[in-house]
Amino acid sequence: MDGRRNFLKTAFATCSLLAGSKLLTACTPIKRAASEEEETFETFATPNALIRAGLGKWIASPFQCLLGKEDVYYPPVDLVEMFLTLADKYDMAFYFGMYDSGKYWQEGLFQKEIDLNMALIDEVWKKYGHHKSFQGWYLSQEISRRTKNMSKIYAEVGKHAKSVSGNLTTLVSPYIHGVKTDQVMAGDKALSVKEHEEEWDEILDNVKGAVDIMAFQDGQVDYHELYDYLVINKKLADKYNMKCWTNIESFDRDMPIRFLPIKWEKLLLKLDAARRAGMENAITFEFSHFMSPNSAYLQAGHLYERYCEHFIL
Repeated sequence: MDGRRNFLKTAFATCSLLAGSKLLTACTPIKRAASEEEETFETFATPNALIRAGLGKWIASPFQCLLGKEDVYYPPVDLVEMFLTLADKYDMAFYFGMYDSGKYWQEGLFQKEIDLNMALIDEVWKKYGHHKSFQGWYLSQEISRRTKNMSKIYAEVGKHAKSVSGNLTTLVSPYIHGVKTDQVMAGDKALSVKEHEEEWDEILDNVKGAVDIMAFQDGQVDYHELYDYLVINKKLADKYNMKCWTNIESFDRDMPIRFLPIKWEKLLLKLDAARRAGMENAITFEFSHFMSPNSAYLQAGHLYERYCEHFIL
């Protein structure tokens, strides 16, 4: 019981991150005062990730390599500089997320997607690499299976990012091709646990040396299936010498509205499945909309309260 509560308590302290058009929340353990009878929880440097430098026409900073080649809007603020400066101030680790064209890699034009991000990496490291908080890279193209040679983007972009930055850590957050994916709901076949293992074994073999942390999104499979998929994720991560995290969706895919904050019992169930499967850390998509007391969703504040009540923060 102590191990269970320790994992769940330390899995989920939050800070919000800009993600181009989305937000990703990174999680760090909770640090609180404790009596002699209580355990203490030490903080560690979990990354705060800019999930995307941009998506389609929208970019987070005035990247010259994108402004000169792509049809993108000029941003009014350099958000990357702002976040890195704040991360420096508050002693946080910052991971920079790649540009997602929203078109090239879906159309099979992988080299164009790769070339854009190679140039972006060079520009970003030259401009922002002096920040002490710049400690890693997030490879932001989200995939679910061995399709259209997507692992080539992870491999080439990840290796280039590491080579220019002195081998900084790289993170990916793919998703399981399960019953709740848009593709399967539109008629595609979900991958069984065995098929998931076979396809991702091949993908991870292709990206050896390019990816350090794998954090699968957890919301595309049914709740009773999740543990089995997470066990396979941990098995594969261990095989390829990667760290294995879980990216817990704090929104509810079971509702007709896209999307509402998740039911508390569902969030707790997923956290416990991650603990039992041996996940090393947890991040969430995403705190600011679906768990923050400051969210426009009234339910988000209530979800946060239930979380705090349960873990006695």
